[in-house]
Formats: sequence, C-alpha cells, structure tokens
Amino acid sequence: MAQATRRTLTAAARAAAKRAERAETREVPPPRSASGRTVLIEKPDGWDDPPEPRPKGDEPALPGPRRGRLRTAFLGVLLMAALVAVGVLAWQDREARATERARAEALAAARKVAPVVLSYDHRHLDRDFARARALLTGKFREEYGRTTKTVVGPTARKYRGVVRATVVRPAGGGPPAASVVSASPERAVVLLFVDQVTESTQVTGSRVDLNRVRMTLDRTSDGWKVSAVDAL
Repeated sequence: MAQATRRTLTAAARAAAKRAERAETREVPPPRSASGRTVLIEKPDGWDDPPEPRPKGDEPALPGPRRGRLRTAFLGVLLMAALVAVGVLAWQDREARATERARAEALAAARKVAPVVLSYDHRHLDRDFARARALLTGKFREEYGRTTKTVVGPTARKYRGVVRATVVRPAGGGPPAASVVSASPERAVVLLFVDQVTESTQVTGSRVDLNRVRMTLDRTSDGWKVSAVDAL
C-alpha cells in the first residue's frame, strides 16, 4: 500500500514538473483590460527600433546616377588639366623658338648697324647722321639727333673729324666679335668689340680706339632697330 502511494506521488510530481516547463516556454499573451479586451501598447513619438549594427568599414554606397555624375565630373577635371598642360608646353615651345630667332636676328642686325651708327665724316655729315638715325628708335633716336646737331657735328666740321668704326674680327678669321647678352622675342642686348679709327686736325696721323660697346635692339615693324648704345 505504501509503495503504491509513493509511485502515485512520484508520477504526480513528474506531471507537475512537465506542466511547469511547458508554462515557461509558452508565449506570454498580450495584456488584456478588465473587460477582457487585448490592450495595444503604442510606441512614443520619435521612437524607432534601433538599427542593426553595420560591420566596421562597410560604408553606404552612393546611388548609381550620382556615382556616374561624380565620375564624369572627375574625368572632366582631368581632361581640363591635361589640356592646360599641353597649352602651357606649346606656349613655352613657341616662346623658346621665338627667342632663339630673336637672338640670331638681333646679333646679325647689331653687326651690320654698329659701323653705320658709330662712324661719320665731316665732308658729308648730314648724310651720315641721316643714315644712322634711320637705324635708331625711341628716345635714343631723339637723343642722337640732338647730340649730333649740337656737339658732334660742329666739332667734326671745326676739326675735320673722320671716324671709321668696324666690328673686330678674330685673327684667324670668322664672324665679327659680338655676342648676345640677353634676348626675348621683342628685345635683345648685344656686346660688340669695336675698333674706331679717328682722324682730325687735333690728332697726328690717326688714333685707334679699341672699344667694347653694349647695344640694345628692339623689334619694330621695320625690323630690329637700336634703342641704346653704351661704351664699356
């Protein structure tokens, strides 16, 4: 009798444990009001479910059309930069070529005009001065006109002066001794070695002066002309 009672109690305890376990896993029913109706719990304003965490380094991708516009703009900037670089290089090349031509032209002009500008003969001063003035430009042309009229001309006539200038040539032959000091497409400075042989009633025989002359030339519509002469 006692054993049967114990078995009955044990079975009842096991059944109670299983019912308790099922009760723990059962979904909790929504709350109900006193009348038995289900109560809906609303979220407060502005309350959203928290976003799912995004893996580190995973950035949101731009929309397709926007990516296309950005790519097009970037390529446009690269193209413009390339065109500007090509333009600058082309301009530099043109400037270098123009400067090189200016050096050659100004050097040839200086060798040609130096003897004319630095020479005169009292027997035909007006002709010599007119030829020289045609090769000058700017303020130097005006200054040359005033100096020859007020100083050089009267002195040459009084003392029968004759000055012959030549650009020195090397002993072994070759072009006249002259070199370009600086040059740009519109202006050049040339250094020349000039011999001047002077005859007058003030000098016995003739006097030879070995001079270094710095001549500045400007490009004009009529070619290269002298804008300054300095004896060094």
